[in-house]
Amino acid sequence: MNYYILTLFPEMVLEGLNTSIIGRAVQKGVIGIHAVNIRDYSKNKHRQVDDYPYGGGAGMVMQPGPVCDAYEDLCRKLGKRPRVLYMTPQGKVFSQKIAQELAKEEDLVFLCGHYEGIDERALSLTVTDYLSIGDYVLTGGELPAMVMIDCISRLVPGVLSNEESAQIESFHDNLLEYPQYTRPEIYEGLRVPEVLLSGHHKNIDLWRRQESIRRTLERRPDLLEHAVLSKKEQEFLEELKEISPERACAQENIVIE
Repeated sequence: MNYYILTLFPEMVLEGLNTSIIGRAVQKGVIGIHAVNIRDYSKNKHRQVDDYPYGGGAGMVMQPGPVCDAYEDLCRKLGKRPRVLYMTPQGKVFSQKIAQELAKEEDLVFLCGHYEGIDERALSLTVTDYLSIGDYVLTGGELPAMVMIDCISRLVPGVLSNEESAQIESFHDNLLEYPQYTRPEIYEGLRVPEVLLSGHHKNIDLWRRQESIRRTLERRPDLLEHAVLSKKEQEFLEELKEISPERACAQENIVIE
């Protein structure tokens, strides 16, 4: 998987992504992260890439020429026209499902806007997907691009040391991840749930599954509409709904037989 980030701030994305798990994946050659400086394609001697908006209004707009030239040059180097993702709060909200789809691509281009955005003509000529990380406005598209690259990369084979951990975590079967514990066994009077100390792997798996259901009901009940549950698990969910949230959170050792 190769990522190409069209940006005015290449150092921002490179420094942020070439660390930790993603950075190690780059070093191993599992993924590639390449920043393309849009400013390099300005024909202005001052490397200007923005101008005042037609029709008036506050702020500046990125010109179409440098954006399109940067993308076309990249296409010539790659010998193909890869998928272009534009970071915008007007886009479809990014999700784990979208990440799974994008992880199948060989090359992805992330277009990061700044100021009041990018000239609409450049977007019409280059962009294939409009994506958002939430209903709020940031100063640029670099942070959303980094968030998405981190998420997508975890699904690329070879990025994580434990392949299974990319699957069995938050949003597996549309459920949130179960609680995690480590040493010490008792901290500030709070104990690790007894079932996790039992060594009984079947009971541990069942406990984790029901805790995922319980946590999803408590924190993200909207996900349950599309959750993949067995008949027994659906019955367990209905039981949880009948009791108060406080009691549901306290019952940690119910086991689905």
